[in-house]
Amino acid sequence: MKSEVYSWRLSADRKAELEEEARRERTSVSALLDRVTADWLAQRRNGHSEEAEEQAAIRRRAAAAIGSIRGGDPTRSARASELVREIIGRKHAKESRASLRTAARRPH
Repeated sequence: MKSEVYSWRLSADRKAELEEEARRERTSVSALLDRVTADWLAQRRNGHSEEAEEQAAIRRRAAAAIGSIRGGDPTRSARASELVREIIGRKHAKESRASLRTAARRPH
């Protein structure tokens, strides 16, 4: 048994549409609204909302990119700090050698 009351304002056109649909289905406006809201809530719970569909599309696009970067070193992530230090060290050494060459070319 239904015991709760819910009311809201709607346009005259919308009210007429609801009444016409209820007549067409040979049911009351109350029963029509009960069915429509139950269907809508079930759809939302089952993840068929537009937002859920949009999120699923985003996940599909992201999944297509996952694993697309290939590297030759399977231990790279575990050795990341070490590798970064090596890269910085090589860059520093290269800059130091260039600086020494420039200084050696200058007349004293």
